[in-house]
Amino acid sequence: MEATTVGLVGLGQMGLPIAGRLATAFDVVAFDVSAERRALAAEHDRVTVTDELAGLAGCRVVVLSLPTPPISRSVVLELGPRLAEGAIVVETSTVLPTDVREAAQALAPHGVRIVDAAVLSGVAQMDNGAATLLVGGSPDDVDDVADVLRVIGAAGVTRFGGLGSGMAAKVVNNGVAHAVMVVLVEAMAMARAEGLDLAEITRMLERPDGGLIRPLTHRVAERVARGDFDGGMPLDAARKDSTLALAMAQRSGVPLFATQAAQTVYDIAVAAGRGRADYSVIAALWEGWTGQELRFDAGERS
Repeated sequence: MEATTVGLVGLGQMGLPIAGRLATAFDVVAFDVSAERRALAAEHDRVTVTDELAGLAGCRVVVLSLPTPPISRSVVLELGPRLAEGAIVVETSTVLPTDVREAAQALAPHGVRIVDAAVLSGVAQMDNGAATLLVGGSPDDVDDVADVLRVIGAAGVTRFGGLGSGMAAKVVNNGVAHAVMVVLVEAMAMARAEGLDLAEITRMLERPDGGLIRPLTHRVAERVARGDFDGGMPLDAARKDSTLALAMAQRSGVPLFATQAAQTVYDIAVAAGRGRADYSVIAALWEGWTGQELRFDAGERS
């Protein structure tokens, strides 16, 4: 299905740059409840704005970029009956995987399909044509909107699998980013309290063998991926180092929250008799708790 005119609902912080990206390849009909945002979108060549959802009824592809899951759901419910059979909704709003699947159920009686295309990147990257999309949906549906996805996700489109999987990947990514942000701020506060140069600490952490990168590239992508917990840095030693961080912070009056919570995991793993295994063995705790194996094919590592 080749799109010539693409509908867009939502002209907020991310929606407006999406409108600009779409307009580089398609005619765009855009809707937003804000007249001010509609006026900004209308400044783009090839963008026509409408003050009602009915103005998108003739579009075979409609992109959603909305601020909350309830708003997205309400738009789907109102828009679905207006679209022609065979149309496809591309959900770029950040919602839960279940929200996308429920939207699919609401659209199905009208013969309208949906794919999820979570935007991994920030507003500036979207504006500059350097955004990445994380996509879920049936292969045929994703193929049908591939031209639209390539324009929005000019830096790359990664297919994760079935409907909702793109959103699930983004939620995982954001969960990591936001938790790591707390850990990093705690680290900076500890470093400052000890009189360390924060620029040097930043450079240390971003090294391939630093504390931020190596847990992912070595512990997860190699040891957890293979289920290989023999040798390496013993869990006992990692727990000792974590204890030292807590002690140093306590003596300098720096409150720790995420780091303190992480220490509890090491305590549990040691109590479970895993002290001599590599500290990535904490993954085995989650395998036991969830009944899900965390081994995976990480591919060739550089």
